[in-house]
Amino acid sequence: MAPRGRQWFKMIGAAGLAGVAASGILAARSERRRRSYEPDEIRERLHERYTRIQARRDAAGD
Repeated sequence: MAPRGRQWFKMIGAAGLAGVAASGILAARSERRRRSYEPDEIRERLHERYTRIQARRDAAGD
């Protein structure tokens, strides 16, 4: 039997709550991963990324 009336609102509310909880878990996981890097590692990654971008620009400009 299909849910009626208030049951729909309860189902939508439960789904919304589950979505918010899942989003919070993913945000916390990515924040933990981001904070686990040492400053030197972050600097090195940024320099590598910048070098790749410049190489693509140079290749596209030729």
